[in-house]
Amino acid sequence: MLDSARLRVLDAVARTGSLTAAAREVHLTQPAVSHHLARLEAETGAQLVQRVGRGIRLTPAGRLLADRAAEIVGRLDAASAELSALVGLTAGRVRLAGYTTALSTLLPSATAILHAAHPGLELSIVDTHPPEALAMLRAGDVDAALIFRYDTSAPEDADLRLVHLLDDPTYLLTREGPTDVAGHRDSPWIGGCERCRAHLVDLCRAAGFAPTIRYTTDDMVLMQTLVGAGLGVTTIPGLALRVHRLAGVTATPLPDAARHVFVATYGEPPDPPATQALLAALTAAV
Repeated sequence: MLDSARLRVLDAVARTGSLTAAAREVHLTQPAVSHHLARLEAETGAQLVQRVGRGIRLTPAGRLLADRAAEIVGRLDAASAELSALVGLTAGRVRLAGYTTALSTLLPSATAILHAAHPGLELSIVDTHPPEALAMLRAGDVDAALIFRYDTSAPEDADLRLVHLLDDPTYLLTREGPTDVAGHRDSPWIGGCERCRAHLVDLCRAAGFAPTIRYTTDDMVLMQTLVGAGLGVTTIPGLALRVHRLAGVTATPLPDAARHVFVATYGEPPDPPATQALLAALTAAV
């Protein structure tokens, strides 16, 4: 196995044409440079340099190895620079999957914080529901996932690491009539995504009835539109009301019904520096 430090010495000798100049460039003494060349000759079994008067010159074998050494040293230096840029977050990419309301409300501030601290770091986004976001996280398609869960939600897998961001209150949306869940036993209901719909059913069961879900959509603007048109009632998270609030619709906060927002990562800690920077930006944005 050729030693990269000795190849760097040979490259310096080839470019400067002098042991003294090479020693100055690689920050070694001249005897140390001679020692590295002697060790390199022993490792390769070839004479690499030849004394010529007070100077030296490369043999054909030395010139061949020096040419390759220049390529190897150049690639090592490039890899070192790229790795330093990545670790120092002056370059690279971090990928986030999340659901629409969290992305709409948290992402603008988080992106500003991230870019202010690490302007060379590229952020890419996928808008999707929590189960799909977690599947992408496990598959390595993203580095972090914004998800939500309720107190009654099944626990996430143990290999996921969750950082709590906030508790998002749940509101009952009505156009007229009672402003509590129990008062809408006979009303048609509008259900959201699978996880939200399960929570809606739990709330109604706690109030003593099974809801009649007449409409299903994961578009929370459409949910408000349906309520505003008198087609039913629904529950909606507070972050969704920050994004869009329809006039004429009453939003009543429901006690003990918040959903909990997390950013999830996967695998053994610590997270890569870019992922850590993203988590810090999301936390600061909250």
